[in-house]
Amino acid sequence: MNYIGSKYKLLNFIKNTIYNVVGKNLSDKVFCDIFAGTGVVGKSFKCEVKKVIANDCEYYSYVLNKNFIENNFEIKDKEQYISELNTLPLIENGFIYQNYCIGTNGQRQYFSDRNGKKIDTIRTEIENWKNENKISENLYFFLLASLLECADKVANTASVYGAYLKKLKKTAQNELILQPANFDVNNNKHEVYLSDSNELIQKISGDILYLDPPYNARQYGANYHILNTIAKYDAFIPKGKTGLPNYEKSKYCNKNKVQSQLDSLIKDANFKYIFLSYNNEGLMSVSEIRAILEKYGKYDLQTINYQRFKADKTENRNHKANFTNEYLHILEKIF
Repeated sequence: MNYIGSKYKLLNFIKNTIYNVVGKNLSDKVFCDIFAGTGVVGKSFKCEVKKVIANDCEYYSYVLNKNFIENNFEIKDKEQYISELNTLPLIENGFIYQNYCIGTNGQRQYFSDRNGKKIDTIRTEIENWKNENKISENLYFFLLASLLECADKVANTASVYGAYLKKLKKTAQNELILQPANFDVNNNKHEVYLSDSNELIQKISGDILYLDPPYNARQYGANYHILNTIAKYDAFIPKGKTGLPNYEKSKYCNKNKVQSQLDSLIKDANFKYIFLSYNNEGLMSVSEIRAILEKYGKYDLQTINYQRFKADKTENRNHKANFTNEYLHILEKIF
């Protein structure tokens, strides 16, 4: 998925750093990704560790991680459900079509009219199946995750949902075809939470804690509100030009609160090894983060220069200004 702060391109850097500190054999380790986002880091460790704990306060993230992390065995006939959802007659006046498509008198254009109707149709049927006990919880989250991923591919945005484009871009004109959000199968039991990270950290424990908090003042609840709306599919009155719902604001996006939030999280963490991703454009400087972490144990730092996320993919990506420093702060905590 197109996602601000995605660590997909940095996985080798992150994993090799963790291996160098903890060792390559992680089969007896509990790994926690407490700001999980789309779950790419947790997914990459799922088959290597004893257990993955994934958490995020955004519901769309919860759905994705319930599928990619918590689902750990094959789901019978899942392809048949995908096929059936793709061939349903379209609902005409669903929530997405009415509020996030041009339609007959709409103003917002996050999706083409047909794709808006298809999202409504598929989402409604998934909920009907759940209420009728036709599908298991595992299948429910698999189908929801599949819808989120496929809806994102045809969204008429510059990769984030803070605004929509005036005209339908080429990919947004493609018809949404539901594809399976396949997950890795293994024998271990994993845990996924929908919680405030600073509250959850007081209730869990493990060996490796990976932190990828928001870096700047932009709230994920606003940038990805359409994904939350599809995932929750609850009734509300969209606000403003972009159709925002009410959403929780993270203190990690607040310059005046972020340091105390991080300090509290590290203090309460019952994990020996802590790895914190951050970059040189974040609210906290390297020295500020180091000052916090050093209070709790042995500190180290690894750095990589990489191409930053750009919503406008037509920009010249080779320009020096399009690169940024990604820091991986390392703490071996002393209890």
